Amino acid sequence: MKILMLGLFLSTLIAPSSYAQQSPAPPTETIQTAASQTPEQQKVINLSNMKWDWMADKKVDSLATLFDDKAMFTHMGGTWGKTQELATIKSGGIWYKKAVVYAVDARIFGNTAILLEDIDLQAVVGGREVTNPFMVTEVYIKENSKWKLAQLTFSHLLRPVKMNSNKN
Repeated sequence: MKILMLGLFLSTLIAPSSYAQQSPAPPTETIQTAASQTPEQQKVINLSNMKWDWMADKKVDSLATLFDDKAMFTHMGGTWGKTQELATIKSGGIWYKKAVVYAVDARIFGNTAILLEDIDLQAVVGGREVTNPFMVTEVYIKENSKWKLAQLTFSHLLRPVKMNSNKN
C-alpha cells in the first residue's frame, strides 16, 4: 500500500510537468527570408515594423489610422479595443519602448494577413521598465487597398530574453 501511495504521489508530481509549455524550437521551416517573401508579404511586414516605431514614439494619430475601428488587443493584463489601446499608449500606461524582432512569418489569405513575430519587448508598464519575450500574432485586413490592423496578441514565451537590456 505504501508503494502504491508513493507511486501515485510521484505521478502527480511528474504528470503536470509533461503539460508545461516547452521552449519553442526555431520554426525554421516556416520563417521566410526576404528573398522568399512576396511583395505583398513584405509590405505587411514593413507596416508592422512601422507600427512598432509608432508605438515607441507614441504616434497615436498614425496608429489610429492603422488600427481598424473594431480591432482587439490582447495583453498579459487583459483584452480591449482600439480606443483603450490608443488611450493607454497616449497616457504612457504602456510605453512600447523598444521591440526587437528576431523572426517574422507572414501569411496572406485573400484580404487577410497573419504575422507571427518572435520579439523581445522592452516596455514601461505602470512606471516600471520590463523586458519580455513574446510571440506576437498580428492580423491585418485589406480594405480599399490598405492594410488595417484588426487584432494583436502578445503570448509570453518561456525562452530567456535575447536582447541586451542595457542598450536602449
